[in-house]
Amino acid sequence: MLRVLQRIVEAVNQAPDFELALKTMVRQVKEALHTDSCTVYLADHDQKQFALAATDGLEVTSDQPIHVPFGEGVISLAARREEPLNLANAYEHPSFLKLPQVDEERYCAMLAAPVIHQRRVLGVLAVQQESARAFTRDEEAFVVTLAAQLAVVIAHAEAKGLLRTANQSAWLHTVKGLPAAPGVSIGEAYVVKPPARLSSVTPKRTDKPEFEIRRFRSAVAHTRQELNELSERMQGQVAQETLAIFDVYHAMLDSTNLGQEVEQSINQGWRAQTALKQVVENLVNQFENLDDEYIRERASDVRDLGQRILSYLQERDRRHHSTPEQCILVAEEVTATMLAELPHADIIGMVSLRGSGNSHAAIMARSMGIPAVLGATDIDLNDIAGQTLIVDGYNGDVFVNPPLQVENEYRQLAEEELELREKVMGARGLPVETTDGVKVDLQLNVGLNTERDWLKELDVKGVGLYRTEFTFMARDRLPTEDEQVELYGQILEQFAAGPVVMRTLDVGGDKPLPYLPIVEDNPFLGWRGIRMTLDHPEIFLVQIRAMLRASVGRNNLQILLPMITTAEEVDESARMVRQAYHEVAEEFNSDGEQRLQEPKIGVMIEVPAMIYQLHSVADKVDFFSVGTNDLTQYMLAVDRNNQRVAGLYDAYHPAVLHALQQIADRCRELNKPVSICGELAGEPGGALLLIAMGYRTLSMNSYNIDRIRWIIRHSKAADLDGLLQKALVARSPQQVRQAVTMLLEQTGLGGFVRAGG
Repeated sequence: MLRVLQRIVEAVNQAPDFELALKTMVRQVKEALHTDSCTVYLADHDQKQFALAATDGLEVTSDQPIHVPFGEGVISLAARREEPLNLANAYEHPSFLKLPQVDEERYCAMLAAPVIHQRRVLGVLAVQQESARAFTRDEEAFVVTLAAQLAVVIAHAEAKGLLRTANQSAWLHTVKGLPAAPGVSIGEAYVVKPPARLSSVTPKRTDKPEFEIRRFRSAVAHTRQELNELSERMQGQVAQETLAIFDVYHAMLDSTNLGQEVEQSINQGWRAQTALKQVVENLVNQFENLDDEYIRERASDVRDLGQRILSYLQERDRRHHSTPEQCILVAEEVTATMLAELPHADIIGMVSLRGSGNSHAAIMARSMGIPAVLGATDIDLNDIAGQTLIVDGYNGDVFVNPPLQVENEYRQLAEEELELREKVMGARGLPVETTDGVKVDLQLNVGLNTERDWLKELDVKGVGLYRTEFTFMARDRLPTEDEQVELYGQILEQFAAGPVVMRTLDVGGDKPLPYLPIVEDNPFLGWRGIRMTLDHPEIFLVQIRAMLRASVGRNNLQILLPMITTAEEVDESARMVRQAYHEVAEEFNSDGEQRLQEPKIGVMIEVPAMIYQLHSVADKVDFFSVGTNDLTQYMLAVDRNNQRVAGLYDAYHPAVLHALQQIADRCRELNKPVSICGELAGEPGGALLLIAMGYRTLSMNSYNIDRIRWIIRHSKAADLDGLLQKALVARSPQQVRQAVTMLLEQTGLGGFVRAGG
């Protein structure tokens, strides 16, 4: 049976279109089980009915579509119960529905199995036989297994809009992706493809390595010039902190690792194009195999850079894009440089088949105010060009050729979004406090270089989380102490008026350094964060020394320790920080001019075990910072990058909220400051819940600052206690969201409901 099942699934997957795939399946199932009929019904949830999509054995006496209303017939019963029905004589079953357009009275036995994908019934697979008998357990298992396989096929077809051709239903064609930049846009799809593809390069040898090396170096020089031009073009178009993306490209271009490996491959007898392909694809594979989403997204940058160099090696003409007005950029993989080279005024939305919210394209889209959806894998680039799209950057939905009613609703929503954006910017420079006087500090999460003028415009004086790992990931070796001093000094100077919380190196396990590869079966539970750096004091001490040297004369440094699990880790880390402090203090305090102050030390609460050990480390640290992203992941045992279980990842889960409340209460008892540096702080509903719990310092990405400031200034802290109590007694994240939505609507802040979704 297994071989038969595999053969059927393979035939379905290889069918050129969806309708033929269903016809192929029902024919082969009928033959495999030696039944008299096999039929597939597809669920139309909008019309609340099942549509007969394909059959081999049923006699249909009408040219009109055949439908079974929800709640009627054996088909609906199997769907409602979400389990197979094995009936020896279905015609005598009280739920049997006689369809006038179908002749099935001669069939007695029926086995109906629901087709379910991600807890949603997509249809029903039914087999029938003239003789009255119950189907065997093996036959039932076969049909149920096939229904599970069919669910994936139908889900993909539904996402691509193919179900409309299968049953002539006017279903709305929606493609689901990941929300990457908030907002709504409506426009014509404009498909862009890279000027050259590494995947298309055919490996070839050369007997002139010197010539190939000169060609490679020339291509690199042209690419460098192109990046400079794109960076200059974006001046004034995006936040200065976003322009640092081009510094990342230059850093990769300047990497001795990239150039040396390509030239080494050329010297081994490969042509420049082949050598570039080998080196870049190897680097891309290294990045894509990492579990940390932020670091993994750098694979896109490496591939983009390699293909730009390749275009010059292939001497491709640089295309001048002629974009439609008010269009939606669609590409297999939108990159930051692709966005930069297109006319800014014409691009009003962005859809990428690959990528996530941590990609540089997403960062740039947010900075440019362009709604974006990434990871929309079910879009066909060959068919989408010129079609009307709605991009919902809040929920990650892309609507293809939507009905006029849906389009009008989203146009109104887009207008409301524009008004809201202009309104929240008006609160810059005003105190961040509730209407009843509760003050809240808003700080920034920083992962790339920033520019002081932009941050001053946001009216933010401090950094709640500075990720230092990118400094290490962007090189082919450990950065020197002096290199770290220079970079850390820039950040500390830019935020001279406020604290800068620098997280020590948070790599290892799921995001190993390229030059320190680590292979583990379960990296999220492996050698990462403080576990790795304590095992390498030569790395840890150099980084702490660099932080301390950079803080001389500024004295706004605070050091945050990641992935803390035990009190012993805090003891050892604090000892090493003190050691580094005394070493640096001896160097700088002797001259009497610039004196080094001892930095505050904090612990990042992301491992659930630390919630119950706060008392054991409180005397060793000065503050705590909660990383809600990893805390949620560990609390719920969910890898949010795994599409199969990503739906379970939700910081609004009542268990996570109880943990956050417990942390706030315990820190208050211990008289230790505590802040939030996870994504929950940047959501309107999340920010309100955290304030109700007692958190007074929230750190978030730059594009969330304005709206969270506005939300706080128009909320009353006393009203939030009731919201928190409802959230803590809720049974699901959905109930928590309902309570948040209700409060926002009642207080006139309903426009932020989508922004918080």
